Amino acid sequence: MTLAVSLFAQGQSGLICGYLFDAQGQGRAMDLLEASHWLGDTATQDGAFVWLHFNAANVAAEKWLLAHLPLADHCFETLREGVRSTRLEVVDQALVAVVNDVVYDFAQRESLQVATLWMSVERHRVISVRMQPLRAIDRLRIAVKAGEEFASPLSLVDHLLRDQADELIAILREAATKVDAIEDRLLAGRLGRRRVQLGALRRNLLRLQRLLAPEPAAIFRLLSRPPRSLGVQDWEELRHSTEEFSLVLRDLVAQQERIKLLQEEIAASLEERTGRTLFVLTAVTVVALPMNVIAGLFGMNVGGIPFADDKAGFWTMVAVVLLASAVLAWLLFRRRDD
Repeated sequence: MTLAVSLFAQGQSGLICGYLFDAQGQGRAMDLLEASHWLGDTATQDGAFVWLHFNAANVAAEKWLLAHLPLADHCFETLREGVRSTRLEVVDQALVAVVNDVVYDFAQRESLQVATLWMSVERHRVISVRMQPLRAIDRLRIAVKAGEEFASPLSLVDHLLRDQADELIAILREAATKVDAIEDRLLAGRLGRRRVQLGALRRNLLRLQRLLAPEPAAIFRLLSRPPRSLGVQDWEELRHSTEEFSLVLRDLVAQQERIKLLQEEIAASLEERTGRTLFVLTAVTVVALPMNVIAGLFGMNVGGIPFADDKAGFWTMVAVVLLASAVLAWLLFRRRDD
């Protein structure tokens, strides 16, 4: 018996967390052994459900899911393929969701990391599986531990969507702060190498848009014909959270457009600065052209060089060079003004 308990301990079974929610929506922690007994006893499932969250990298989790979850093959196939577009569908009266979320970055890397979360939602159980720690799931666990009530499995999905939107809003705020700082430095003429950050920000936001944009459309398609097996009380809340998520995605697109315009403005500024530099170099070359030509001609060691015996020859040639340079400079700047 002791061996069985240790086998189903959370650290060794691959179960990250497990909660049993009663008919009033209150959740309490439970291990995998208790969850297995509860799922096998249909008499105790009236109005209650369990949420089991697994780490797919644990071999014990894969064994348990393959033994107890009919869709486990689909789950591990999806996770091993890596990050992919959002998909929600009803399979065997269960809502199967493949969603993407921001990885909980312990190293605080500059590049945004995204991973896939697989979920199976039924009337009496919610099973979620991931390969890497995800921020939205972590916030959902904190809410459960804090005593927040979840009346049905769909309320967990609704809360997950809202947490996902909140995390996206936080990313947008951080990106907006960085863009504001870069824009201020651009206006002050002290951009330096900060423009490189704009490319990284835009790539991160574009990646989020590509991965998360299909999510509201998939949910709206599901809401048009919701499965009756999951009940109908929480579909309206799920619709509202999906609409809010859609608004956040629009802000994401707007932020991308702002970064794009700022990049174009920086490119135009750099092009103008490069043009001014080239003009200065051209002007110096043109103005110095008479001096170089005359110096080259008079530097030839041949007979017949003019003004060789004239005492005022040097100053005469200086006057000729200055006059020719002044004429060329006038023509050059006149053409630039035109």
